[in-house]
Amino acid sequence: MLVAREYRSVTQARQALGTALDRASTPSLFDRIDWFESLHAHCFPATNVRIFQALEGEHQAWLFLLSPKSGRLSALANWYSFDWTPIFLGPPDWTVRRRLIEVIAQHLLKDSAQIDLYPVTETSGLLLDAFRRAGWFSVRRPMGGRHILHLNGRTFEDYWAQRPGRLRTLITRKSRASRFTLSIADRLTDTLWRDYVAVHNRSWKQPEANLSFLYALAARESAVGTLRLGFARLEDQPVATQLWTVENGAALIHKLAHDQAFDGASPGSLLSHAMFAHAIDRDHVATIDYGTGDNGYKTDWMEQRETLYRLDFFNPRRASIWLPAARTAISALVG
Repeated sequence: MLVAREYRSVTQARQALGTALDRASTPSLFDRIDWFESLHAHCFPATNVRIFQALEGEHQAWLFLLSPKSGRLSALANWYSFDWTPIFLGPPDWTVRRRLIEVIAQHLLKDSAQIDLYPVTETSGLLLDAFRRAGWFSVRRPMGGRHILHLNGRTFEDYWAQRPGRLRTLITRKSRASRFTLSIADRLTDTLWRDYVAVHNRSWKQPEANLSFLYALAARESAVGTLRLGFARLEDQPVATQLWTVENGAALIHKLAHDQAFDGASPGSLLSHAMFAHAIDRDHVATIDYGTGDNGYKTDWMEQRETLYRLDFFNPRRASIWLPAARTAISALVG
């Protein structure tokens, strides 16, 4: 028997899940209840959540969504999310999973006009199929990429020998003249966090809107030893920093920043070289994930690009969304 339920807070969902999406039972950082709880609390505190669960025997599907306004829903995700996906519990069965999502989609037809989900990767086809079967008008559009490196047993020396010549030359040349001290910590301290914030404040990046979220992430991962917080320093001054996590054979690159005043000496590139070497030869990761965004520099370090999709669903029972649905469909056709 199929059952659909809705929860209006992450706390309610956590209570219903028990330990099902805790670290011990969920390999992916982005699928854990801690991730959704922290993302909502720090990045979307004024936006309501709507969390949906569908059950059939030992199978479950969960959708974690935001409700920015009446009739509109979006994925509970932002630029920190490498991927957003339905979360499935129970034995893997594509047919059952599609049926569970279809039940949720049918439920959403009652009070929702439009839904957008981003960033979506491998489950985009399942979501499209399920929502279309439920009666939604659905559009899928490619929206950027996610850059990934699969080591396939290579050492850092093997990997580095296969990098583009311009990158290897840059690192060799800058290393010879470097006065930077490089360090990688797996435990967060108040001093390290002050240094991290100091670099961000002098970075070319826009001011960080959600430093509290990053701090919560770093503190949570520090507590279990999966944090890798790297720095390049000139004497006591931090001039570049990178926030990575390493777990279950995968290294995730969450944030980079460097002081613009030192661009000519490439402290960020030198720190990347050290971080990649540490992840490959000391942490023995199988993959490194540079996350979302098609920044040109990523292609020098990575070898595979995975397309990210935005999925838009329109409720055909609502005449007010026919025009935006048509415009979105045309946009998808013309790229």
